[in-house]
Amino acid sequence: MFRPRKESDFRPESDLRTERRTDRSPEADLSTDAERLRRRARFLRELNEAKELRERVHPRRSRAVRRRRQALRMRTFRW
Repeated sequence: MFRPRKESDFRPESDLRTERRTDRSPEADLSTDAERLRRRARFLRELNEAKELRERVHPRRSRAVRRRRQALRMRTFRW
């Protein structure tokens, strides 16, 4: 027999367990959001450093990648 799928069918059990908790306070949410933003900022800084390093180490390859991206943008641009 066909049973329509629910959103909960696709989520792992660990997500369901964390969703059931109701003891989270607004202060805890703010601290977790702040921590997430700090981790995201650090990740983006490190990503930019890695891109700059790659560009310094392989300048020809970096130029080729930039040209390919530019060509793709030009091909997909609509007037």
